[in-house]
Amino acid sequence: MKISLITATYNSAETLRDTLQSVLNQTFKDVDYIIIDGNSKDNTIEIVKEFEPKFEGRLRWVSEKDKGIYDAMNKGVKMAQGDIVGILNSDDFFASDNVLEKINVAFTENPGIDGVYADVRYVDWNDTSKTVRMFSGKDFKREKICWGQMPPHPSFYVKRECYDKYGLYSLDYPICADYDMFVKMIWIGNIKTLYINDIFVNMRSGGTSSNGLKVHRKIMRERMRCIREHNLPSNFFKQVSRYFGKIISLLKK
Repeated sequence: MKISLITATYNSAETLRDTLQSVLNQTFKDVDYIIIDGNSKDNTIEIVKEFEPKFEGRLRWVSEKDKGIYDAMNKGVKMAQGDIVGILNSDDFFASDNVLEKINVAFTENPGIDGVYADVRYVDWNDTSKTVRMFSGKDFKREKICWGQMPPHPSFYVKRECYDKYGLYSLDYPICADYDMFVKMIWIGNIKTLYINDIFVNMRSGGTSSNGLKVHRKIMRERMRCIREHNLPSNFFKQVSRYFGKIISLLKK
């Protein structure tokens, strides 16, 4: 079973080596690794070229101007040749060397499932050995989509045919296209998913500023528009409730 892994990059030189090395270290080798670069101005592509021979033909890449990260992800999905598709952001890296092996085993031993997800560990931007907080998928259930919750996107791997059936990431949602995708796949499509009790990805926290309240207002506007578009049985108060979980996780640090 081949796994297609997509990394979108743009001026990612500071962190990309960790990402590439973590993919290269994976014990599972039937990997179709795709890097979609947005015409970086730093030495991102030089780093890609440095690692390319090490993948022995398993790495493909393009570098061209795009319409943002979700456009880049869509390009990667279109290029994917694997049975399973996952995303690994250029700031992130795998938490262990056998993550893809565990994903392969999960799909092989559970042929009826469409997707898997696990936990994500947020780590300090400069000291990646330091845990900032955890994003667990353990308690996620389909109905929690209506409460603004979703599985940890960086840990989500799904059959490529699900993209064929439910479509790509919508560029109408510059910030919340991942939530929109989960609404389409998990709520509307009711795909069968399996939670794996493990940490798949280390995700850097504390990089570029999210601009605080202004961005969260944009997120809420996009989510409310998504609710209306898909007739989701949700509302503003249900969407806001998801922040309580984040606060609790921070208090448990």
